[in-house]
Amino acid sequence: SSTNVKRGKIILFGDSITQMSFSAAECGWGAWIADRYQRRCDVLNRGFSGYNSDWFLTFAATDEGKTDLFDHNNVKLVTVFFGANDASDVELNPRHHVPLERYKSNIKEMVYLARTNFGEDVNIILIAPPPVCHDARLKFQKAKYKDKATGKLERTLELSGQYAKAMTEVAKELELPCLDVWTMMQDSSSTTQPWQEYLSDGLHLSAAGNKFVGEALLDLIHDLLPEIAVTPCAYTGNINSSSKSSMRRIAPWHDEIDHLQPEKSFKQEP
Repeated sequence: SSTNVKRGKIILFGDSITQMSFSAAECGWGAWIADRYQRRCDVLNRGFSGYNSDWFLTFAATDEGKTDLFDHNNVKLVTVFFGANDASDVELNPRHHVPLERYKSNIKEMVYLARTNFGEDVNIILIAPPPVCHDARLKFQKAKYKDKATGKLERTLELSGQYAKAMTEVAKELELPCLDVWTMMQDSSSTTQPWQEYLSDGLHLSAAGNKFVGEALLDLIHDLLPEIAVTPCAYTGNINSSSKSSMRRIAPWHDEIDHLQPEKSFKQEP
């Protein structure tokens, strides 16, 4: 069918950590995914800086939101990465705070919307929020607000941990894979540097943090969703002209083209 020959799509739902995931300067984790899926899938960034799960769903219910988020076909994978804003302290930042149970309900609603719009069998990965570094947040606060800095933390390691745990609980309930960034970053057995260095300002990902999330997400796909995994060439490590995957690539690799009769190499595969 025509759908089978269209380039697949991967859609990233989230807040600023997702919106910034295409950052060239910070080696964004979304760019890691786009790099791996060259010639197989277009990666669509649908991250909204400063949004919590409530606001995302409110946008999703509008005509603009429905078109922007869901008017896509041949979707192979959706990532859902919220919690960094939802986990704000209810008293110090009531604007962003979303109660824990409503946060869980919101994540379930996003999963429902993904399945409703992209098909019941669409692959979905839930991603838990990263840890929060208190020292870096206080330093950021002082640099931004100077004398008006309160010295109080409206985002904390404990709160982010509660929302990360809630994300893993939703994943377990819905039988979905979950990348528990909060736990993985703090697990010294799976990291190469102090976890605080994975954050640029104590909340958002640094270049090292983006690399950590990008690689961890690709590993999770390889282990739990092998039908959509892409494997670099075993000999060269290349993606651009020799990767392996059960997902169809667009057009033959250059070394498969008969230079004397190139049109033969572009005949439509059955």
